[in-house]
Amino acid sequence: MISLLLAAAALQSTPAKRPVDTGPADPREARYERCVDLATRDTAAARTEASQWGATGGGWFARQCAGIAYTRDGQYPAAATEFTAAARAAELAHDARAANYWAQAGNAWLAAGEPAKARTALDTALVAGTLTGLSLGEAQLDHARALVVAGEIGAARRDLDLALTNATADPLAWLLSATLARRMGDLPRAKKDIAEALRRSADDASVQLEAGNIAATAHDEAGARTAWAEAARLSPNSDVGRHAVDALRQFDTPPPAGPVPATAPPPPSSLKSPPTSPQGR
Repeated sequence: MISLLLAAAALQSTPAKRPVDTGPADPREARYERCVDLATRDTAAARTEASQWGATGGGWFARQCAGIAYTRDGQYPAAATEFTAAARAAELAHDARAANYWAQAGNAWLAAGEPAKARTALDTALVAGTLTGLSLGEAQLDHARALVVAGEIGAARRDLDLALTNATADPLAWLLSATLARRMGDLPRAKKDIAEALRRSADDASVQLEAGNIAATAHDEAGARTAWAEAARLSPNSDVGRHAVDALRQFDTPPPAGPVPATAPPPPSSLKSPPTSPQGR
């Protein structure tokens, strides 16, 4: 029996576009666009600009720009705090962007390793009822991740099914759905969904790692070897690549005496993986 490396793929986040539904035109939008552009080049300067602008009427635009800058620096708690402030300011102004900011806060809290705070923010985003399309799907996906951590697997399954409807093109949604199906013992569903993830993003090491896990679960040694080797090749210096190498090592030594365990120890949780860098408003 192949020893399966249980990657925490249901908690991983491959960065994806997270568009924000825009409300009515606002004269601050041009300055906001410049601030976001600055954040892609000089995060410290962008934070200074956002702080100064926030003190002179920048409102939620300034706070979201600051959140983007913190996200790019990997300062996820600070980013979540800024997105939360943007959401509250937008709510007070009855601006439709508020739900998107709550969703971004939830995404950042997941990256910060704070799933309970993420769930609260995402609950607020979803209850608002103003998210649509991909924005809605991404929020449902993140909400499912928070539910997995809480052990609410059935509810997470429902959220992921909704996310697959609203964010069909996102390979991460298919990856997480495949991982959850494997954990729930639904191997046909896991195979189907990982095939969709591979079709959309075969060059993603996380997708290949999970493809190997699913192949191992199905006792497909050749498939597991191939997928894990590809994961290691694609991202040799990442946690995902190292987990793939660890899984491959079982083939380098003779099998131990007695039963071979069905699973290997799981890798650390990847809740701290980078969240989306929101580029919308």
